[in-house]
Amino acid sequence: MDQILQILAGTTVVFQPLALLYLSIGFFIGIVFGALPGLTSMLAIVLLLPMTYTMPMTYALIMCMGVYMSGIYSGSITAITINIPGAPSALMTCMEGYPMMRKGLGAKAIGHATIGSAIGGSIGALLLIFVSPMAVSLALKIRTPGKFSLILFALVVIVIVEKKRMKAILTMAFGIMLATVGMDPLKSVSRFTFGIPNLIEGIDLTTLIIGAFAISELFDQAMVNNAEYKKITSAANSVKFKRREFIPTFKEMKEVGWKTYLKSSFIGYIIGVLPGAGASMAAFVSYVEAKRVSKHPERFGTGAVDGLVAAETANNAMCGGAMVPMLSLGIPGDGTTAIILGVLMVYGVVPGPDLLVKQMHVMAPMYMALLISAAVLMPLSLFLFGPYYLKIVRINRLVLYSSIALIAILGVFAATYSAFQMGLALAIGVVMYFFKRQGYPNVPFILAVILGPLAEQYMRTTMTISSGNPLIFITHFDSLFFLLLTVAFAILLPRANRRAEALEKKSEEKVKQV
Repeated sequence: MDQILQILAGTTVVFQPLALLYLSIGFFIGIVFGALPGLTSMLAIVLLLPMTYTMPMTYALIMCMGVYMSGIYSGSITAITINIPGAPSALMTCMEGYPMMRKGLGAKAIGHATIGSAIGGSIGALLLIFVSPMAVSLALKIRTPGKFSLILFALVVIVIVEKKRMKAILTMAFGIMLATVGMDPLKSVSRFTFGIPNLIEGIDLTTLIIGAFAISELFDQAMVNNAEYKKITSAANSVKFKRREFIPTFKEMKEVGWKTYLKSSFIGYIIGVLPGAGASMAAFVSYVEAKRVSKHPERFGTGAVDGLVAAETANNAMCGGAMVPMLSLGIPGDGTTAIILGVLMVYGVVPGPDLLVKQMHVMAPMYMALLISAAVLMPLSLFLFGPYYLKIVRINRLVLYSSIALIAILGVFAATYSAFQMGLALAIGVVMYFFKRQGYPNVPFILAVILGPLAEQYMRTTMTISSGNPLIFITHFDSLFFLLLTVAFAILLPRANRRAEALEKKSEEKVKQV
């Protein structure tokens, strides 16, 4: 109860003028990055990472929450208007949003997507507020062997949820290799430095994040022809709507049904808690469930509002769920929370039960910022700026991407004061670009960079405690539980993935037909 009161007390911090300013700036940065095809909220937070060094940690985290919530939501804008999801989580939104757009109901589609995202995001944030104290109580019972088994479970699940598992394993191995460069965490010896003095301190987390996500993405976007990009976005440039057309009526929301909003919110939240699952899976599972229980499943794929609402409600509810394992256990729920975990580590804060017990006053404003972003800023921004959202795609991409490149590379220098680290970021970006071109996922890489050193530390500490006896991982109940859970997921998830992939292929075919 004390923790919940501390979280509610965080409201006073968020409603300070400067905090609200940072939250609003982060929210609208997330809108722009989420709506532009090729950019994501993850990239926005990566670019903000070096800038956060000059501001208090509380404001930095509040800003990140604004980016996170709006970045997931705004992918629906281009999904609806030009049938291109601004974020991967908006793929299912294309299924229903674009057909509505072609029928002249584009404004209504954006309105329903916004209200659904606001409801889902708010419920997800409220569940985070009230569930995280229980998660802390459970986390405090996990000892060192259990922590290693938990991280092993997270790494295995992250690989399993990827379609190309072998490539995910190789990407993860590459991340763990880079994370081991530098000084040994338990002994005063350097390793894998190859006689290069600059590598003794290791590769900075900011260097790895910006190289893997920002630099590689810029190389990828540079391959897209500018004339082709203009052709793609010209459809949205000609669309004009009146402000009142964006606001769904109460009657329309009633037709969707409160059960759809609530069920989709819970689905999104629960999937968010699973490490590596992410918003795309939340939207897909919720969409399929909405179609299953619908009285008119034949309408799905032709502009069904309940399908649109289900997908958008779930992917924003996922935000609150993904924060639970990240804060209570140090296990990111998705790629964006992995970057937020990096922000915390930059400030010297290690997530875990001790953090939420001893420093809840620091985390509380972040919880409330997530809630305010969904419940207040999202509907307010729709009413004030709805017609202008469609103009985001008019931004000159040549100017945009060159500016991002400058910010990214200078951000590495601002974080490390090292030209060598700038070169490493560029090199890592080139490698990850070629990985991406060959279908290697980048999320397992960054999670391996963050979780790999923790897994090594817990494993070596455990083996020291047990005098080298590996049976300690089986004799401790918490460790055994996570090991058994790992085996169960390794068996059951691939089967579920095969069914999901079959349904997803059918969905993608329908999107192409539309």
